[in-house]
Amino acid sequence: MGIYILKRLLAAIPILIGISALVFFSLKLVPGDPLSAITGDAVIGKAEADLLREQYGLNDPIHVQYLRFVGRAIQGDLGRSLQFKRPVIDEIRTQLPATLQLTAAAMVVALTVGLGLGILAAIRPHSLLDAFTMSIAMAGVSFPSFWVGLMLLLIFSLALGWLPATGTEGIERLIMPAATLGFGAAAIIARLTRSSLLEVLQQQYIVTARAKGLSFVKVVFRHALRNALIPVVTIVGLQFGNLLAGAVVIETVFSRQGIGRLLVTAILGRDFPLVQGVILFVASVYVIVNLLVDLSYALIDPRIRYA
Repeated sequence: MGIYILKRLLAAIPILIGISALVFFSLKLVPGDPLSAITGDAVIGKAEADLLREQYGLNDPIHVQYLRFVGRAIQGDLGRSLQFKRPVIDEIRTQLPATLQLTAAAMVVALTVGLGLGILAAIRPHSLLDAFTMSIAMAGVSFPSFWVGLMLLLIFSLALGWLPATGTEGIERLIMPAATLGFGAAAIIARLTRSSLLEVLQQQYIVTARAKGLSFVKVVFRHALRNALIPVVTIVGLQFGNLLAGAVVIETVFSRQGIGRLLVTAILGRDFPLVQGVILFVASVYVIVNLLVDLSYALIDPRIRYA
């Protein structure tokens, strides 16, 4: 397994390099002067502007700037924020707990609702229950997350006054953002769980287990569900990355602190080092999560071995 992990980590290197290059050179194509993120609305002279450009390396050729960024990133230095005048890694470290809290809560919602709806639909295929649960799943796939968030705000905050509309502190301020972010992922998990479980329930060993007198509930949860979880685990890993990226929209809608809102602030403020650092960090997390998902296959199905 050690060799397999090493191979996967080595394969991730060109992916991260490609992402860093795409983000870096794309930002260089954005019209305007990144120096405005440093000076703000202040009017400075040409001499002071040239000094700042030299200080931040903006006068260097673009390939030199990129290689310097990659070299520092390898050492854990993602640069210095132009807006906040702090290391990018410190800004990420400050905002990361709020985003992880939101992502974890949304994943709990996605797994609970998604697996529950998928199992209910699979054990009663082509019934009214199946149609109802899959209708909910279809709605989750179809409705954009920002619209779902706005509807929850209108109903539970403005109309009923049950939950606070914005903010980060307190569990009550986490309920609506987590439900909004997890709804779409729950829909995808529900649909995949249903199809996978239906396929497993038609296997011969399931028929044999039923013929031996095992109850349907035991057959589903002890034998069928575990074998049906392999594709579900794969999509859960992908959805974790999507939830992390989706936090950009949800944190903005609900005015929450976090990596997503930090990225939006950096983009609006033309803080290119912060934009590059946040995107590279999220991409690295995505790669690591997918590696952990691959390794979890052996825990679910002992027949799987890694070379």
